[in-house]
Amino acid sequence: MKTIYFLRHAKSSWKDADLSDIDRPLNKRGKLNAPMMGRHLRKLKVKPQLIISSPSKRTMTTALIIADKIGYEERNIKIDMHLYGANVAQIAQLVHHLDDNLKKVMIVGHNPAFTLIVDYFTGKPIDNLPTCGLVQIDFKAKTWKEIVPKAGSLELFEFPKKVEDLEKKKVKKEA
Repeated sequence: MKTIYFLRHAKSSWKDADLSDIDRPLNKRGKLNAPMMGRHLRKLKVKPQLIISSPSKRTMTTALIIADKIGYEERNIKIDMHLYGANVAQIAQLVHHLDDNLKKVMIVGHNPAFTLIVDYFTGKPIDNLPTCGLVQIDFKAKTWKEIVPKAGSLELFEFPKKVEDLEKKKVKKEA
C-alpha cells in the first residue's frame, strides 16, 4: 500500500505587487489556517515519511508549519524545484520516482495541478482543492512505478472551512 497526501499551500498575500509570484508569503488567513490544519492532521494521525515541497515561499512556509504540528523533522523537508508550476504529468513523474521504501509521502504545492491530480489518480474529480486543503489518496501498489491513473482511492479530503465548522460544532456541543 502506498499513500500520497497532496497539500495545497495556505492562503498567500498579494499585498506587495513588486514581489515575484515565487516570493509571495502567507497572508493573515494563511498564517492562521496552516497551524489549525496541522493540529487537525495530527489528530487524524497523518504521518508522512517524507514531505516534498515546491520552492515557493508560501509552500515552504506551509510545509514548515504543518511539519511542526504533525511532529515531522523540518530539516527533512525536501524541496523539489519542479513542483513550482508543475502540471499533472510532472507530478505523476515525481511520484513514479519516489523511493519504494517509502509508504507515505506528502507533497506540498499548487493549484490548478493539485485539484486536477485528484481526478487523475482517483477518477473522482473534486471542484477545487482549497488553500491549505489536503487530500489523501491510497494505492494498492508495492512500488510507486505501479501507480497508474484512476487506481487510487480518495480517503481523506480536509480543508480549513471544514475544520472550522467541525470546531464550531464541537464548541456548541460542549456548551
